[in-house]
Amino acid sequence: MMRLTQLLFVTVLVALGSAAATAQENQGTAEQRAACTPDAFRLCSAYIPDPSGVEACLRHRKSELSEACRAVFDHATSGSAKGR
Repeated sequence: MMRLTQLLFVTVLVALGSAAATAQENQGTAEQRAACTPDAFRLCSAYIPDPSGVEACLRHRKSELSEACRAVFDHATSGSAKGR
C-alpha cells in the first residue's frame, strides 16, 4: 500500500510539472512578459491569472498598449503571417 501511495504521489507531481511547463510556454519569453506585464495589470487585471484572457484583452486594447508591449504583438502578428 505504501508503494502504491508513493507511485501515485510521483505521478501527480509529474503531471503538475508538465501542466506548469505547458502554461509557461503559452506566456511568451521573459522579455515579452516583462514588456507587457505593466500593461496587463493596468488594462486587463480582471483577466489575471488567465493567460489566454489577458492576451485577448491586450490584443483588443492594442491602441492603449505601451510601445514595448505593442512591439511584442506586432512582432507576433508579422511572424505568424510569414509562416503562412
